[in-house]
Amino acid sequence: MDYRRRRSRFTGRNQKRSRGLLLFAVLLSIIFSGSLLFRAGLVLAKNIGPDLAVRFYNRVLNLYLPGYMSAQMEGGTGIYTDITASVYPALAASEQILWYESQAEGMADYENLAAQENSRTQLMLAENESAAESGGDGCGQEGASGNGNAFRQDGEADVSASDSGQQKDSPADELTEEERRDGKAVSVNRKKLEDFDYLLQKFYQVDNTTTIGSRLLNAKKLLAYDLTVDRQSDGPVILIYHTHSQEGYKDSVANDPSTTVVGLGDYLTELLEEKGFSVLHDTGSYDVPERDRAYSVAAPNIEAILKKYPSIQVVIDLHRDGVNEDVHLVTEQNGKQTAKIMFFNGLSHTTALGDIPYLKNPYIEDNLAFSLQMQIAAAEYYPDLTRRIYLKGYRFNMHFCPKSLLVEVGAQTNTVEEAMNAMEPLAELLNKVLTGA
Repeated sequence: MDYRRRRSRFTGRNQKRSRGLLLFAVLLSIIFSGSLLFRAGLVLAKNIGPDLAVRFYNRVLNLYLPGYMSAQMEGGTGIYTDITASVYPALAASEQILWYESQAEGMADYENLAAQENSRTQLMLAENESAAESGGDGCGQEGASGNGNAFRQDGEADVSASDSGQQKDSPADELTEEERRDGKAVSVNRKKLEDFDYLLQKFYQVDNTTTIGSRLLNAKKLLAYDLTVDRQSDGPVILIYHTHSQEGYKDSVANDPSTTVVGLGDYLTELLEEKGFSVLHDTGSYDVPERDRAYSVAAPNIEAILKKYPSIQVVIDLHRDGVNEDVHLVTEQNGKQTAKIMFFNGLSHTTALGDIPYLKNPYIEDNLAFSLQMQIAAAEYYPDLTRRIYLKGYRFNMHFCPKSLLVEVGAQTNTVEEAMNAMEPLAELLNKVLTGA
């Protein structure tokens, strides 16, 4: 009887050991299979590029560790990030870049986050001009975050000061006779611009996802940049293109690119060539069939153009803004109804992440110098033409060339004629800044 009990216990132990070994073998085979799939992902990364490889990797990870895929978020931590970074750091970096670049366009379209006009505040300022002139209107400060950014927390940018007060809240000197002969309407007081808080409040709109300090936004330094170009180069000097070529206006004609921002590019090209600039207008459609990731689609094409034409010294990305339907971004210039324009800069820096190492832009300061010199020239020669310069945290393909300019021309509530009219002062301003006139 004792023998049978001992034999039964021995058999039970053997069965448990066998099940344990079998389970271990199954786990080992799963790990081995997963490893082979991961390695296949690396091969794919080399042959089809990191974009598709990341998607392949995500599918594999979701198969084996579905519970941890929720950790896939900007700045996310946890086992997903740890496994990816420890096993395949290069793939982890590609995953982060892919996520971030898709967010740059996916988060409600960055133009719709750009400065939208507050007509009610504009009316209040018009009724209380004395408050505006004394600087007591609080423009750009209502609901602003502690870093001094001029972005309202309710998501609507209070940019009316840039449209109705930028020139009226006079940072100006009295015009000299020479300046009058030169055609200036206002002479901006450069000394006053050295006050960082004043510069930021009156000439910039800072998105609430980012921050900027006086070290980078130094008016004296930015205005001293030599932005003149050599127009005698053998080849095009200026490149004009459109990341979002499908952007049109309220009376644009379907399937007629001449009534979209592409048509604006054609007209701006014509005007600049009349002034002696050799211009290449790229009419490629980078937001077709879908708008998402248009910057990523455009990037290799812009790089290829710059490589093919090393004579190019200026790159202009021409856009159209998106605003509330009751907003009309219009001013009168040279007796014509003219869409207002806005210069736009990416800082490769967010409040959450700080400087973004995988979205480097060695030309951020150059880009800022270009937009500020254009803005000041506009303030002096075409008061009320521009809205405040918009600063956002991403890069927007402004890292390919020091003299890169992103321009928003009006919005969907403007007419094609109003937008076209804006190309005339824009061409004049570009001529002044790029020739030092």
